[in-house]
Amino acid sequence: MFALSTENIFHLYSQPTDMRKSFDALSGLIRNHLDCNPLNGDVFIFINKCRDKIKLLHWQGSGFLLYYKRLEKGTFELPRYDASVGSITLSYAQIVMVVDGLSIKNLQQRKRYSRPEPPVK
Repeated sequence: MFALSTENIFHLYSQPTDMRKSFDALSGLIRNHLDCNPLNGDVFIFINKCRDKIKLLHWQGSGFLLYYKRLEKGTFELPRYDASVGSITLSYAQIVMVVDGLSIKNLQQRKRYSRPEPPVK
């Protein structure tokens, strides 16, 4: 079961990743290159140089979950970002569109209601 939701924070690692890496090597990238704790519950996204393979690493309480998708044709479209930064944060909607192969360029988010913040006392 796909156990990811809008409650998760998604970090796209900005460098191409060797897809032979598994749980320990990917969590090492998170610790050493992003200065983050891979056990914090965030989802970390890794994409290879050809952009036809993607891995999502997620700590889920008692162990890591690793989602892996390989495209038989085509590439994953990524948002524009500065490659010199360690990672960029994506929304749940953006990661779903990336994984499903939907174009994320020229998208405009429509206005939605959000509850106003209560005044600070």
